[in-house]
Amino acid sequence: MQVTVKELTYEERLAALHRTKLAHTREKQALYGAMDFDDWARIPAPEDQREVERHVYPDGFVWVDVRLRGFYLEPNHPSGSVFGPRDCGENFGRLLRTHPTYVDPYSSLAGGYMVDFCAYRPVHWKPEFNYDHLRPEQEKYHLGGCAIGATHHFCQDVSIGLALGWGGLLDKVRHYRALNPQADDFYAGLEAVVTGTQNLVARTAAHARALARDEQRPELRKNLEQIAEMNDWLVEHPPRTFREACQWILWEQTLGYMYNGSAALGHFDRMLYPYYQRDVAAGILDDEEAIFHIACLLLRDTGYRQLGGVDAEGRDATNPVSYLTMEAAHRLGVPANLAVCVGRDVDPNLLHRGIEYLFEDRTGTPKFVSTDRLTEGFMRNGYPAELARLRAYGGCHWFGIPGREYSLMDMVKLNLAVLLELALNDMFADTAAEPSVEALWQRFLQHLDAALSVIRRSLDFQLEHMHEVLPELVLDLFCHGTVERGLDASHGGVDYYNMCTDASALATVADSFAALEQRIEQEQQLTWQQAAHYLKTDWAGEEGERARLMMQGIRRYGYGGSLADVWAERVAHTFGERVKAERTPNGFQMIPGLFSWVAAIGMGRGVGATPNGRHAGAPISHGPCPDPGFRKDGAPSALAAAVAAVQPGYGNAAPLQLEIDPGSCAGSEGINRVEELIRTHFDLGGTEINVNVLNADQILDAHQHPERYPDLIVRVTGFSVYWSSLSRAQRQIVVDRLVVDQACA
Repeated sequence: MQVTVKELTYEERLAALHRTKLAHTREKQALYGAMDFDDWARIPAPEDQREVERHVYPDGFVWVDVRLRGFYLEPNHPSGSVFGPRDCGENFGRLLRTHPTYVDPYSSLAGGYMVDFCAYRPVHWKPEFNYDHLRPEQEKYHLGGCAIGATHHFCQDVSIGLALGWGGLLDKVRHYRALNPQADDFYAGLEAVVTGTQNLVARTAAHARALARDEQRPELRKNLEQIAEMNDWLVEHPPRTFREACQWILWEQTLGYMYNGSAALGHFDRMLYPYYQRDVAAGILDDEEAIFHIACLLLRDTGYRQLGGVDAEGRDATNPVSYLTMEAAHRLGVPANLAVCVGRDVDPNLLHRGIEYLFEDRTGTPKFVSTDRLTEGFMRNGYPAELARLRAYGGCHWFGIPGREYSLMDMVKLNLAVLLELALNDMFADTAAEPSVEALWQRFLQHLDAALSVIRRSLDFQLEHMHEVLPELVLDLFCHGTVERGLDASHGGVDYYNMCTDASALATVADSFAALEQRIEQEQQLTWQQAAHYLKTDWAGEEGERARLMMQGIRRYGYGGSLADVWAERVAHTFGERVKAERTPNGFQMIPGLFSWVAAIGMGRGVGATPNGRHAGAPISHGPCPDPGFRKDGAPSALAAAVAAVQPGYGNAAPLQLEIDPGSCAGSEGINRVEELIRTHFDLGGTEINVNVLNADQILDAHQHPERYPDLIVRVTGFSVYWSSLSRAQRQIVVDRLVVDQACA
């Protein structure tokens, strides 16, 4: 008797892929430990093919490098590392040729990355490019290397590759190599990247074909055969169909992650829309299949995607793929980074549907960005509206003109709490001067100017030398001008250079200035000498704790109309003005932002007690947001107004982090209230909103027992991640935001 096997549905295949994703996540958690960063879709390398090296840094931070057995770097430097375009490209190309293939028979797409190229480089900065002249000031202001050695964090234009394919890109590289013999090393590196990619794609096609021969289920065997045929074509040719375009984007993203962690995608829906249109018109694609292909891409790639927005002329660019992408993330249920555009000329239904998904899924996806405010801000840098509208969402809080702008967004973080601590120390040490809030402010400004000066000089140093260290070879392939000029994106290859500098610890500093002014100068409840003692002793003893609670008990930033709100605006706007006051010594434009990423914990470790009642070593405040518990009623609207008032205003976002209890905004009325809050924040000047819809009681239990919640996803900051992947310290920050602010709402 013949047994008929029911054909698998897309839903069943996605369920199987989801289970595999969770299994991979558990394995990575065991391998890497806490992962306080984006949920990169890295696949664990097979145990018998990997080598693990664990690094423990002086501050206790642990970093794990995973390498493939059988691949070894061929160094070109006595340090044992590799530098420069030719050798970086050729080593990366060899890694691609060594990299294991990955094919899941349930997915419509193949490929994925298992190791990072940078893990093989024992020295990441070329010693000959010595910047000891900058280090004392960098260390004084806790700036680390201040972006020296930083990579990617700008938005490539993937449509270049979609139009040419790997074969076309190789032809382009070889064409310009002949025209620019002085840049032969650069082109050699690019060529090695492309040919290495072609090798990996071809081997993956062969792997899929071999799996098809052994596959018993007819529909999975057919799928594997299609994967093999598709990737055989893509070795040389550009994609022809929607599915092939998704597969091609997956390869591009795999390269970027594997080379140096690049993850921007920009106008994702616009890239795919022409393929969608053609395939639907030809009758070879329906929405269910399109959703499945996008879901398979999201599974292997958590890169940052913009949905909707406007074109260069200001016309709505929302299309069916915008909605299909959100639906794919909804059905897949894994961490994703989708940004829904909101604006006067943008389809309003996109925002409404995005909020519905937020409440249905409770994964922090999507986030929301203001097309109007970001365009207006970027125009203040001297760019026309047509160019400003082209900027696309590319990372946690940042944007870029795809393939035309280099910026190192999210890489330079100036900890304002460090400046405050230095200013306090200077003032207390100066026995000849009378302490005052105004004297403290003037010293704070002196340190701000000095810190910005070393940041500018450090950025110039990066732009002078990075192309000789680890050039942006993968992203160079998808930029306008790099291949044509024979110049890396970090060194004149693109048209626009706008160097980002973010300020962090805004609430910490604003509340500190306000507490000092109120408790010492206005109310005279404390003297300057007492304040100095309590800060030095970290609020020790009963008297110290009483003083700490008194300083903490002011009306803090976010309350609305408070002294701290005034200080927050003063600090934020002064920072922005002073960033914009000067270009770098070599003439590159600077753009201010307000953001801390997940660095609030690390930034806080090096700062002593602060006058807002914060203990020494405690985390600084998160991004541009007020500290949790800033107000006892009306927290969401007050929070939205406060963050809108401190925006940098030059095209970079200062994200509002919003935590919502699902019971407080249930049904259509609740969704409408959230939509009104989002639009109001943007009307007031806001630029970006990250939202968590989570139950406080559940989060408290999940904090104590993360293993019980393997599928719980939260938006930590600009990215979403599995809750169980976070360190306890990072979970605590989310708990504080959720529990304290929801209790006060």
